[in-house]
Amino acid sequence: MDQDETGAGGRIRQKLVETKQAWARAGRLLTGETARPEEQRLPPGQRLVQDFPVLDLGIQPEVPEGAFRLRLDGLVENPVTLDWAWLSELPQEDRVNDIHCVTQWSRYDNTWTGVPVQALLDLARLKPGARFVSFEAHDGYTTNLALEDFARPENLLAHSWQGERLTRQHGGPLRMVVPHLYFWKSTKWVKRITFMAENQPGFWEVRGYHDRGDPWMEERYG
Repeated sequence: MDQDETGAGGRIRQKLVETKQAWARAGRLLTGETARPEEQRLPPGQRLVQDFPVLDLGIQPEVPEGAFRLRLDGLVENPVTLDWAWLSELPQEDRVNDIHCVTQWSRYDNTWTGVPVQALLDLARLKPGARFVSFEAHDGYTTNLALEDFARPENLLAHSWQGERLTRQHGGPLRMVVPHLYFWKSTKWVKRITFMAENQPGFWEVRGYHDRGDPWMEERYG
């Protein structure tokens, strides 16, 4: 074990994980309600906030742009590792969306700037068997998506929020933004995206959280 696992940071991380696993076992925050996004903007059980809460595993890795690398691999015709200069040459677009955290907060009208996921799909060229996507972050975090959830046009690999570069606390230099699902699916500090034939549940999914995480269906826990 390294120092992060055995020191104060490791103890904070373990306490956080144990607390959130207990929430899953108890069904904390569940209302039993469902809705459709076209009928109500705020998903069941959520509360609206104006700030941007910081949630992570107790580690906020610092990744300078000069050391940044993003690996695209798995069931692709063109596995690549992008540095920051290459990433910056890909199409850059803005998205405005609401975000919804499983810990019950939602924030409206977030403006993100980054690379649309279609640009990554065009670059990597998926093989026919690719049906799922796995994400790995610099803090050791992982999560998973079905390919159809990843490939939606509103999704973005974001480097900026509200016109400013993403801070380290919020996942800078690069994070996923998947606004139609709970925000634990929007990996911070992303460093690897792998396309797969079989589903591979991630960090929270194997600890009692829902495999998909639709806020309007209140898919908090599995």
